[in-house]
Amino acid sequence: MSFTVEETKIKLQSTGDDLVFFVNGKKITEKNAEPEITLLTYLRRSLGLTGTKLGCAEGGCGACTLMVSKYHPHQNRIIHHAVNACLAPLCSLHHCAVTTVEGIGSVASKLHPVQERIAKAHGSQCGFCTPGIVMSMYALLRSNPQPSMHDIQEAFQGNLCRCTGYRPILEGYRTFTKDGGCCGGKGQTNGCCMTNGCIEEHVNVTQKLYDQSEFMPLDPTQEIIFPPELMRELRFVGERVLWIQPCSLKELLELKATYPNAKLVVGNTEVGESHFKNLLYPVILAPAYIPELNIIQHTQDGIEVGASVTLTVLGDVLRAAVKKLPTHQTEVFEAVLEQLRWFAGQQIRNVAVCHVSLPEIKSVLYKLMDLKKTEILLSIEIPYTRKYFSAFKQSPRKEDDIAIVTSGMNVLFKEKSNIVQSIRISYGGMAPVTVLSKCISFTQSLFDCRQWNEELLEQACTSLAEEMSLSPSAPGGMVTYRRTLTISLFYKFFLTVQHKLALDLGMEVFNTFKNLLFLILFNTFFSTLTQSRLFQLDSPSGVQLYQAVPPGDNSDDVVGHPIMHLSALKHATGEAIYCDDIPCYENELRLALVTSTKAHALIKSIDTSDAMEVPGVVAFISAKDIPGSNLTGPVFNDETVFADDKVFFIFYILSEFSVQETACTKKHITHKDKLDWFANVCVHSFQQDAIANKSFYQPVRSMERGDVAQGFKDSDHILHGKMHIGGQEQFYLETNCTVAVPRGEDGEMELFVSTQAASKTQALVAKALGVPANRVVCRVKRMGGGFGGKESRSTILSTVVAVAAYTTKRPVRCMLDRDEDMLVTGGRHPFFGHYKVKFFLQISQIDATIGRFCIMPGCTLFILERALFHMDNSYNIPNIHGTGYICKTNLPSNSAFRGFGGPQGMMIAESWMSDVALSCGLPAEEVRRMNMYKEGDFTPFNQRLDQFTIDLCWEECMQLSDFNMRKEAVEQYNRQHRWTKRGLAIIPTKFGISYTAVFLNQAGALVHVYSDGSVLLTHGGTEMGQGLHTKMVQVASKTLGIPCSKIHITETSTNTVPNTSPTAASVSSDLNGMAVYNACQTLLQRLQPCIDKNPKGCWEDWVNLGYDFNTNSGRAFNYFSYGVAVSEVEIDCLTGSHKNLHTSIVMDVGKSLNPALDIGQVEGGFMQGLGLFTLEELRYSPDGYLYTRGPGMYKIPSFGDIPIELKVSLLRDAPNEKAIFSSKAVGEPPLFLAASVFYAIKDAITVARAESGLTGPFRLDSPATPERIRNACEDKFTKLNPEKNHGFYKNIKQHNGF
Repeated sequence: MSFTVEETKIKLQSTGDDLVFFVNGKKITEKNAEPEITLLTYLRRSLGLTGTKLGCAEGGCGACTLMVSKYHPHQNRIIHHAVNACLAPLCSLHHCAVTTVEGIGSVASKLHPVQERIAKAHGSQCGFCTPGIVMSMYALLRSNPQPSMHDIQEAFQGNLCRCTGYRPILEGYRTFTKDGGCCGGKGQTNGCCMTNGCIEEHVNVTQKLYDQSEFMPLDPTQEIIFPPELMRELRFVGERVLWIQPCSLKELLELKATYPNAKLVVGNTEVGESHFKNLLYPVILAPAYIPELNIIQHTQDGIEVGASVTLTVLGDVLRAAVKKLPTHQTEVFEAVLEQLRWFAGQQIRNVAVCHVSLPEIKSVLYKLMDLKKTEILLSIEIPYTRKYFSAFKQSPRKEDDIAIVTSGMNVLFKEKSNIVQSIRISYGGMAPVTVLSKCISFTQSLFDCRQWNEELLEQACTSLAEEMSLSPSAPGGMVTYRRTLTISLFYKFFLTVQHKLALDLGMEVFNTFKNLLFLILFNTFFSTLTQSRLFQLDSPSGVQLYQAVPPGDNSDDVVGHPIMHLSALKHATGEAIYCDDIPCYENELRLALVTSTKAHALIKSIDTSDAMEVPGVVAFISAKDIPGSNLTGPVFNDETVFADDKVFFIFYILSEFSVQETACTKKHITHKDKLDWFANVCVHSFQQDAIANKSFYQPVRSMERGDVAQGFKDSDHILHGKMHIGGQEQFYLETNCTVAVPRGEDGEMELFVSTQAASKTQALVAKALGVPANRVVCRVKRMGGGFGGKESRSTILSTVVAVAAYTTKRPVRCMLDRDEDMLVTGGRHPFFGHYKVKFFLQISQIDATIGRFCIMPGCTLFILERALFHMDNSYNIPNIHGTGYICKTNLPSNSAFRGFGGPQGMMIAESWMSDVALSCGLPAEEVRRMNMYKEGDFTPFNQRLDQFTIDLCWEECMQLSDFNMRKEAVEQYNRQHRWTKRGLAIIPTKFGISYTAVFLNQAGALVHVYSDGSVLLTHGGTEMGQGLHTKMVQVASKTLGIPCSKIHITETSTNTVPNTSPTAASVSSDLNGMAVYNACQTLLQRLQPCIDKNPKGCWEDWVNLGYDFNTNSGRAFNYFSYGVAVSEVEIDCLTGSHKNLHTSIVMDVGKSLNPALDIGQVEGGFMQGLGLFTLEELRYSPDGYLYTRGPGMYKIPSFGDIPIELKVSLLRDAPNEKAIFSSKAVGEPPLFLAASVFYAIKDAITVARAESGLTGPFRLDSPATPERIRNACEDKFTKLNPEKNHGFYKNIKQHNGF
């Protein structure tokens, strides 16, 4: 008999068992283990181990990775697995040993080689993701001391990094592999450093960013020993949840009968994300160690796998079976293994159990999984193959992504023939609700006794097109793409089977084909299929070139040397302190935000009575509690701290609760309040709504040069085009965080904030509190990434936290959850461009362009202006006019993001340049080169181009990439392959450096010299991983003539350097570097009398710019940064997937202050641009609710997305006289070079379209997702699925297009 609610409550009041486990070799006994607490929360708050970071709370980013070791009785051995601490329930760790990043080494004692190598290989920038990456590698080495590069890449599938671009991480850890790091001059074909053709030409060029010989060897004796004592039913009772770990199947069944609604948890990969749905499971059963559920045995028909067997163990079992059994029996096993490669990350596979969404398995399990409440799944059976089986999965990103469509296909033939006996095809993602695969069984009349030939193929495709119909409003959207995929995947299966039949039966099978063209296509398809049956993730390689510092210079002068990031070792050991790592204060409160659920409405009332009764709630704070002004805003005070009576978008902050947090208080408090609305039905959710209703903010910006009207009269050809560039989330690994501490006197408030704009935070907090700015101190130690997202929108959180601290007179802390951060803060502005271009057809010279740009709101005027400043990119257009409009919508305000509007403006320029090339029938690189600027030319805003180096970058990039040879190879490949095509593109960039807002081009620095000779340096910039502090130490070291070891930076603080500009716009090294230089020069002048008295002594002994839009005059930028990139890609015309084969980048950074950091910025910026232009896509509901909030739905580039071959060269002999020590800004300019990948994709699509008889310009919006690529490769299969009228979910997708 099941228990009632009252009886369950009584059970919850009983005493639970002691939880015993080890952390870093120390025994922990928790007498009151809370089932709702995760391991991550326990480590950080109870044990003070803050090296393990919170990045997403859904197991998608890997920042919380650590190692869990346990004795597995069914395997009779100790296993070491990387695990996501944010998902692991504390109660699941009984008799386990946990190892965190602090437990394997430290700066103070001894570094572990895993920690040392990522730091010295320059694989850490902001450092927030570094502990998780370190622990993924450490766990791999504990299980496999000599891994292959494939093992390392697989281990990192569950880890994300937003800064580095991944290449230095992989190169640093390549040294652990069997082959080591360098090929030793053996001439590896994939990017050998000695065969790249660039070294000998430049004797002062080097590419040695670190010395591998200095690395410590891997020492197994340094590892923590598994506690011998960790070699019955357990109950853990929490406030709201009872956790029971049964020890036998009988006991589990009895418990399931007693608690029929209990949730079974093994890896917690589903329940761990329940906070997104506000779900509560009062009783949890954990059957991980029940013998019957861990069974693995071979049967007559296949392999039986217990329901608690993890995916990692399942993979090991299937790999062993594939090696042992005949090939014809193991095709299902191989298909499952191929799906496992791309299912989640390694951390999830280590704990997730085997009844997951895999093709074929799920269709087999359909009846078994339709369980009653009192039943459990005991095991599954994976069958042997009876020949000819394939499985497919298509997702936006190859690694760790949710499938769009999956399929399992199996066909049987009559003996020794190609006559079909039976066929079974299952599809996932084609049902109204994508929980289970939709199984399609073809009628016997269609296949019975039919030969496997072209006629059968055509009928099958027609049948699929009819049967696989989806409503235009089907959940998930992408209806046309999904329907086309069902046919494309079947076509792949058809060709695969035909190939196998040819091998089994001989070539006489081809006599059934009547179409000679089909045979040709068949042969070209298998020219690659026979080389690689499965998708191969090639090991990436890289080349880095920079100008070496001439020998003989002062050894203390480190400017120009690739020194390691100053905090890299602390990043790798977890000792680097971020905002939420600050120890909790006594009586500290946590903050829970109350936000709008409507996009545009009036607030009628907020009933907080139920919420205030929740234990731990201290105060409810709203607009009426603000002591100062409720108006706020990064530039103009056009927003409110809390909503007064009206909201303008979903997740607008209405109010907040201050809580003394327990396990569940903050998580559930905001679901207790009751809101009553007067809804306003006029909602503009997307750009097209604003454009259709002419809903724009003022002012409208315009820029013009030349006589556009006359230009259109003189040229002989005109083309029109449109392009939409989607938005992008910054996805810094550390979400926005603030700790506010009231000091008790005169309204003083101290803030610890993760922000790029310390002074702006100080000013807005002071305004809200009604106190002078000198009463507020804002401190920034470091950030776990920013990219512009913490320049303006971080002040929203800081202000509300400060108000709560002021009201309660207690310290208040708030770190936003990932979904909250994405909903509140906005991202890169979506951008729509419409252009008209006049050009001379014969010479492909562009004479006039008109562009109209529409941009979403948020910091928008400056974003729009910079887009107009870059609407020409690198091309000299005699007559050009651009007009920009700011759309008024009911979506959250957007924020600055690396590039600040420049990439969007340049992307539109490259779109019309591509269209002109297609119209002229000329190679795109020739058209681009023909129209490029030259030294001394003037921009549309009348600024002369001095020290113009883009032509030098172009020529070096052509040489570095072997462009001409590469192009010939691409053309040959495309002639030989029908369903895969390669594309090649070379793209330049010209990026203006400086703030366009005059008053922001300032900086300050404070330098203290102490009596022992040490130097304390403070400046106005903030450290977010870009290495700014490191560069500033280098500047001070060179100026003062002392070693870097004598100089230290503690933090950025408004009480040491006031009135600072945000760390943004790529100018921080320029501005703060000069401020540091001036401060050091001032000190040297003061020290000069002491130096004169003792000239032989040592250091210890001596102890502005503007532009006017109205007149189109002035100097908009201090200087320009230039770069060129060549990229080669390969697309799959049937699915839309693409691979990044090669990228060469030449970047002008002047005389680099630190080549290692600058190359890291180039690679990191390029990878962010790769996400912007090919992968990252924001999806909203029609009423403005963001669906893609978190790594589960929003995908940024991963380790597997970096180009297989990546070459980066810093342009030599190009000093910049307008910045500190002849350097140049490098943060933002490289991002746009990823457009070379986009246009390489477009080049490949052009070739594919030509195969179908389609030529000339075509529209391809950004990002170039698999859906857009496949739909653009029009062929006979897409014609079977014409696009229907847009429905509900189509609108979700198509907010990015017109």
